[in-house]
Amino acid sequence: MSDYNTIALAKAGDAKAIAILINQALQSKGVTAKVTRQNYHLKVVLESQQVPDAQACIRVVHNGLMRLQAPSIGSVTISGSRRGQKKSGWTQTLVFQQFVSPPQPVEVKPAKPPKPRPKAKKNPVSVRVSLPKLSIPKLEFSLPKVVFPKPQVSVSKPWLIAGSVSLMVLPISGFLVNQNQQQIANILTEIPQNIALSLPEIPALSLAVEPVATPTPVPTAATINNLNKVSQLALKTLQNPINPDLQITIRAVGDIIPGTNYPYNKLSANKQALFAKVKPELKADIVFGNFESTLTKYPSSAKAIGRGLVFAFRTPPEYTALLKDAGFDILNVANNHSFDFFEAGFKDTIQNINKLGMKAVGEKGKIVYDEVKGVKIAFIGFSNYEAHNNLSNIEAGKKLVQQAQKNADFVVISFHGGAEGTGALNVRNKTEYFYGENRGNLVLFTHSMIDAGADLVLGHGPHVTRALELYKGKLIAYSLGNFMGYRTLSTAGELGYSLILEAKVNPKGDFMGGKIIPVQLDSQGVPNLDNHSKSIKLIRNLIQQDFPKTPLKIDNQGKILIKKP
Repeated sequence: MSDYNTIALAKAGDAKAIAILINQALQSKGVTAKVTRQNYHLKVVLESQQVPDAQACIRVVHNGLMRLQAPSIGSVTISGSRRGQKKSGWTQTLVFQQFVSPPQPVEVKPAKPPKPRPKAKKNPVSVRVSLPKLSIPKLEFSLPKVVFPKPQVSVSKPWLIAGSVSLMVLPISGFLVNQNQQQIANILTEIPQNIALSLPEIPALSLAVEPVATPTPVPTAATINNLNKVSQLALKTLQNPINPDLQITIRAVGDIIPGTNYPYNKLSANKQALFAKVKPELKADIVFGNFESTLTKYPSSAKAIGRGLVFAFRTPPEYTALLKDAGFDILNVANNHSFDFFEAGFKDTIQNINKLGMKAVGEKGKIVYDEVKGVKIAFIGFSNYEAHNNLSNIEAGKKLVQQAQKNADFVVISFHGGAEGTGALNVRNKTEYFYGENRGNLVLFTHSMIDAGADLVLGHGPHVTRALELYKGKLIAYSLGNFMGYRTLSTAGELGYSLILEAKVNPKGDFMGGKIIPVQLDSQGVPNLDNHSKSIKLIRNLIQQDFPKTPLKIDNQGKILIKKP
């Protein structure tokens, strides 16, 4: 059968031809498809050695059928299972609009009891398509009640377009990886359900909703604005679909102090050499670090540094360009040194980072967004202080994550917490203290944030590397250790073991794999690549001690693998 004949038959709704096309699209993934059809309903059974990835397979089938525009297919049920097993690993149903000529409007007159309801005037041009009753699982969200308007109601054109586009997209948008469908659902909750929608110049949907002849309220400006938002988001979703096979690469490092000039000068005579040995590895879609100093000229410190173990760090603002040149995109500023020079120093630091095109994360109540490869990513910074988002305030953290989730495809959490030093290598599910200061229960915090919708967690603060954990498919790095501490941070023993963590995630934020690039700090606190792989061995041992059941494996080259169940 030629490709032309296959496509022609598929457009006509031929199940065998559709199966051929789906098999061609999924053969590289080792997935085979069996297709059957009953009236307007298509059934697609996908099999492979492992249960096929639901999102990827649904997208392939959905996009293929949308391109075919087969008028005889009104809905499709897709299921995925292991080859040879009858029980499905997942099942999903998509309901499409009918690709027939748009029906002409039918005049509906209100019923006047006790007289019987008048029948609609027959119109030979009108077409009404009804799907057979099927046992189809409900979609992930419910559609608002649709009410057709009386002919005399005049509605502005933007209103009509917004309404029709939103209705057209809703039946399919829930199966797109892009987070726009959640935004659409959220906006729709603010639109009155009894607002009438017209469908000009766009094929009508088979929504199986009977026309109701009730007075149509005039839409308010707020409602029109909301529908226009729905329209824009829906169009963006269709015009910019995200490839489910896409991967975002994030590289992350821990604490960075490139020197200080307070209370006396501890700056390098050759600052360009500070990142020189590791700069080739600071390349990814996003490079993240915890900036544990300030970028300010503010003259006086908020700390009484005369006391033991009290430090204040102030790095000249011109060092911002050094960080940018090294490759950083996102810098966390929610830590115990961000207010070393009062709020003025904190604001200077954020302003200096942002004005060079990087993004500072860590202001209280604020979410920072970035976009890579069409994927929108949210960043939220936490610490154990009230001046930032406090990691001990779990409920407030959840609300921030949920807010971020509405506006982004996935959410990254940065936190600065935990006890410090070589005696604090291990993670425990309990509150940690350092010199009497509450540094948070990091297991409770990280798990709660992921439960609320976060996708990747990057920790720092203990000044040593800690274990990694995979929780519900999301990666947690409990501490990335020291990365740069020029003449400021101790590098003795494990304090000098460092790393560049690479995490590859899909557009939903699921961890797909990664690696540890081992780094060793020299006696001056300058990072160098470590040929002895000390941090790889350390982290591997810590995972075994702290999270023996987590499905992560790190090989001798530092590659992070997900164990198969």
